[in-house]
Amino acid sequence: MEQNPTTQRPNYTFALIVMFIVCFLIGFITTMNNSMIAFCSDAFSLTAQQGQYVNTAFYGAYLLSIPFAMLMNKIGYKATLLLGLGVSGLGFIINSFGISSAISAQANVYTVFLASMCLVACGVVMLQNVANPYVMVLGSPEKGAFRMTLSQALNSVATTLAPLFVTYVIIRGQAPTPSAVPSPFLGLGIFTLAICLILVFMKLPKVDEAKQAEESGIHHEYKSSVFKYPHVWLGALAIFMYMGVEIGVPSMLPYKFKAMPEFANDYVTVATSFLAFYWGGMMVGRFAGAAILAKFDPRKLLTACLLLGAICIGLSIVLPGMMGIYAMLAAGLFHSVMWPLIFNLGLQELGPHTKAASGVINTGVIGAALLMPLMGVIVDATNVVIATCCLFIFYAYIIWFCNKGSKIGLAKN
Repeated sequence: MEQNPTTQRPNYTFALIVMFIVCFLIGFITTMNNSMIAFCSDAFSLTAQQGQYVNTAFYGAYLLSIPFAMLMNKIGYKATLLLGLGVSGLGFIINSFGISSAISAQANVYTVFLASMCLVACGVVMLQNVANPYVMVLGSPEKGAFRMTLSQALNSVATTLAPLFVTYVIIRGQAPTPSAVPSPFLGLGIFTLAICLILVFMKLPKVDEAKQAEESGIHHEYKSSVFKYPHVWLGALAIFMYMGVEIGVPSMLPYKFKAMPEFANDYVTVATSFLAFYWGGMMVGRFAGAAILAKFDPRKLLTACLLLGAICIGLSIVLPGMMGIYAMLAAGLFHSVMWPLIFNLGLQELGPHTKAASGVINTGVIGAALLMPLMGVIVDATNVVIATCCLFIFYAYIIWFCNKGSKIGLAKN
């Protein structure tokens, strides 16, 4: 299709900046939640399995990804973005007041904490549904993987700061008690609602994905439903497994420290502070990945990172003491580009089904809700080494999806 020389490409710079801020917020909230597990486990006297219910409450909200994607199809990107920010902000405020009230009433404080964080997660699911496809379509299709990786690099800045926030703002060297849990959440709620209010008055572009694909010279006969694309469902399963990889490391790290005699009495603070190195590795890897993707094929890069990540986990099992800890933390460098590359492969050649596909693929995030308690059960029944071996299963499936599964059922030119 010949382009009209007088037609100018729309400028998406402001919209991309907004989405990068949203990606930062998503990363901060998500990692802060996971970083609270060790502290909550001591504060509420939990087993390893019960402590992982923090992940279940948060990531279980991703079961609503498809309904939220259907809602996004009706109300658009901006309205879904505002709704997500509003719901998350409300959840934070309920967390702050709800836990304080539960303590006064001598109620089950941990249940209140889980319920309020589930509400926060519902907002995050909406934001996630917007962020991934919107970043993909705000520009040329061939640069989609680059924009996704850059947005996730900024997300990783937040994931690096979040454990430090938990360590120095929430924990602050104090003994783990229920009353210490809600202290910073009111401020986070007000901050999130303030961003929502600011965006109400700002204009974001509307994007017609099918028209955009046509103008780019991409011609496909799209299927009648997103559910007829196997690579979308296989991509959701790949994200399911990826969550076991990404969240598996920070979830198992505290138990690894607890098993070391020199850290047994202070493993919560030590493990939480060391998480910054894991998320920092992901941040470095994503910024590097954004540059590398300009020259290398995404499938080859993803395959290499999966193999190197698996090697790091293998070394963390066989190496003693802190050497094993550092090997586990180094896996974050290679986990860095997995989310954007898996998501990009799952969203290929979908045109008008892009929004709905985002919801389907995001459903895979419930992997963290289901796999983490399972690994917690294994820790309780055996030890952290055997639980960590589960990661090799997750790596194996993602490698298959990258090289085979993501090619099944793509639309033909």
